[in-house]
Amino acid sequence: MSKTIRLTAAQAMVRYIAAQRNEDGERFIEACWAIFGHGNVAGLGEALYANREAIPTYRGHNEQTMAHAAIAYAKQSGRRKAMAVTSSIGPGAANMVTAAALAHVNRLPVLLIPGDVFASRGPDPVLQQVEDWGDGTVTVNDTFKPVTRYFDRIMRPEQVLTALPRAFRTMTDPADCGPVCLSFCQDVQTEAYDYPLSFFEPKVWRQRRIRPDEGELAEVAGLICAAKRPVIVAGGGVHYAGASQALVAFAEAHNIPVTETQAGKSALPWDHPLNLGPIGVTGGEAANSVCAEADVVIGIGTRFQDFTTGSWGLFANPERRLISLNVAAYDAMKHGAVPLQSDALVGLQELGERLGSFKASGTIDGLKPNWFAKVDPLTDAPSGNSLPTDMQVIGAVQRAARENTVVMCAAGTMPGELHKLWKAGRPGSYHMEYGFSCMGYEIAGAMGIKMAQPDRDVICFTGDGTYMMANSEMATAAMMGVAFTVVVTDNRGFGCINRLQMGCGGAEFNNLLDHAIGGENSSIDFAKHAEAMGATSIKVDSIAELEQALAKRTEARGPYVIVIDTDPYPSTEPGGTWWDVSVPEVSERAEVNAARAGYDANKKRQRAD
Repeated sequence: MSKTIRLTAAQAMVRYIAAQRNEDGERFIEACWAIFGHGNVAGLGEALYANREAIPTYRGHNEQTMAHAAIAYAKQSGRRKAMAVTSSIGPGAANMVTAAALAHVNRLPVLLIPGDVFASRGPDPVLQQVEDWGDGTVTVNDTFKPVTRYFDRIMRPEQVLTALPRAFRTMTDPADCGPVCLSFCQDVQTEAYDYPLSFFEPKVWRQRRIRPDEGELAEVAGLICAAKRPVIVAGGGVHYAGASQALVAFAEAHNIPVTETQAGKSALPWDHPLNLGPIGVTGGEAANSVCAEADVVIGIGTRFQDFTTGSWGLFANPERRLISLNVAAYDAMKHGAVPLQSDALVGLQELGERLGSFKASGTIDGLKPNWFAKVDPLTDAPSGNSLPTDMQVIGAVQRAARENTVVMCAAGTMPGELHKLWKAGRPGSYHMEYGFSCMGYEIAGAMGIKMAQPDRDVICFTGDGTYMMANSEMATAAMMGVAFTVVVTDNRGFGCINRLQMGCGGAEFNNLLDHAIGGENSSIDFAKHAEAMGATSIKVDSIAELEQALAKRTEARGPYVIVIDTDPYPSTEPGGTWWDVSVPEVSERAEVNAARAGYDANKKRQRAD
């Protein structure tokens, strides 16, 4: 008979998690973030304490943001490592749902372990339980089902024997990768079972590299060889497959220009001759002009989000064919694409061999210089006393950046400006959460990046609006001495959405504080607020002062916050393409009717295929 050990279900879970390894021999789950409450403090809390040497437990201040930190850690680790996050039942669990959705959209691994009700239903309804009058099996945690890649509810202690391997299979499978939720009934956490000792032996989870199907490879190669103006769209899958060098070699061998999505940015150095830079709504003229004329569009590790495709109005050539090299079959067949289901690294290598000596005949001469001639002046320091623009702030940070700098952001104005203007020098130097465009990711995400790569110089861009949504992990970073820089651009409200509102013909309403009820009374000192949470902080009044403050960032032990007031109205006008934001068909305002006419005209360019 096999040897067994008697453990509670929570003890077994933690012991199993601590034994799982990646291909480098390191723990796949590096640590666990926890906010304890009823539902996890007695079961998982005791188990984590007993195993605190094997797997560290970090205390967060908000369930959503500590999950954001875990997700950023996984992203910056190239999905080779991840973290677990546990909460109490009810509101603690529900707080993590937004983070689960973020991880799902971005195909990132995180192990979510929310507490749940009593499986025995003895104290039913338990404190914080949401009851479904028509389904006795439903709890708050069912809300995780549509936003996770694998969901399981642990209602008996022996169920961890099947649930945990399935969870790790999901998190380490490149095609299925995403968040996992193991909803853990609180009484079951404390119940004991005789587990086989073999269950806790160290296991290595290898991220398999799916090789392309011969038939798909032949069809794709044939389409590319017949192309006159092919273009590559590099997505996040290039980074996760470690395929940046393979992409460089492929593009150079076949003379195919490369464009970059938000997730794919930094796949090629910004100054590589074939890197045309950002694509789509937040893209540049160099990339978008080539994409508009391309007869073959080769997506590599991209899910073709609407910002990338200009809501499917960008690829305007009527003869255009779409190719999608993607590890996930779901993404590889979108919008009638010819699929090449494969890992990006081996897919590029084998496709390159199949193409042989083929070289595209098109030319991109002059496109990059013309683009930079238009936008480089926007990042220069201002000569007068006018309020700085976001572009000028980016320019100051760019001048202060080092070879090991990672610039990161998530939502609002800065993602679009950074996509267009930031010059990323090497893979992994640009970390953008723009799949879910989740406000509140930035500060927690910056902490997660620094924890994943402590030797990197991490600079976080965040606006005043997103800072107000989620800033509590600033205190966590200060407490733990995690050092990163936060540049807070204060434009007194939601400047990005205010511009979108105006662009759709709407009146300025409820976005900037000055246009909100009582907003004129709002005066927030972000520097003092950050200081109160333990950060080193400073308010600067000019781009010159910003540059001086950036030069001192290495002197801070923990988070270093620089606040600067900015103009909410200017943005980089050149380069971007249309984005489908529906405008009212009927309005009493002439501005809305004019915007609707423009919307109808653009809608005609939208392709369904």
